[in-house]
Amino acid sequence: MILAEVGLDMSRFPTAGHLVSWARLSPRTIQSGPKSSSGRTGKGNPYLKGPLGEAAAAAARTSTFLGERYRRVVRRRGKLRALVAVARSILVIVWHLLADPAARFRELGAGHYASRTDTDRKTRGHVRQLEALGFTVTLAQAAA
Repeated sequence: MILAEVGLDMSRFPTAGHLVSWARLSPRTIQSGPKSSSGRTGKGNPYLKGPLGEAAAAAARTSTFLGERYRRVVRRRGKLRALVAVARSILVIVWHLLADPAARFRELGAGHYASRTDTDRKTRGHVRQLEALGFTVTLAQAAA
């Protein structure tokens, strides 16, 4: 259904962001004077958003990169916004696969975010936060 709505010719969309914007899955900020409303995506193509929403809901229950992305976003933004974020990620993947015929899909895995975590940077950040609260911090390596 995604191919039926988007088509195979990706020359209409120079970047993945153009496709996501066309599908109205990119968050935008609406501002009038001091009032602002952010995070709304607009109506978009219901025949495209429906299957993408179903695919995102199915991907959210898996042990894959998209499932982990859903779980990371849902913690801070809520279920519906997390589903839109995963649907956007699916559409970006589709664009990359259709724009480059030689491209192949490679699953990054559920541990992708954890493997990219810089433990030294995270440690320094936590120590800095504790020192800002008035604590003196001494670190010792835990026994393995």
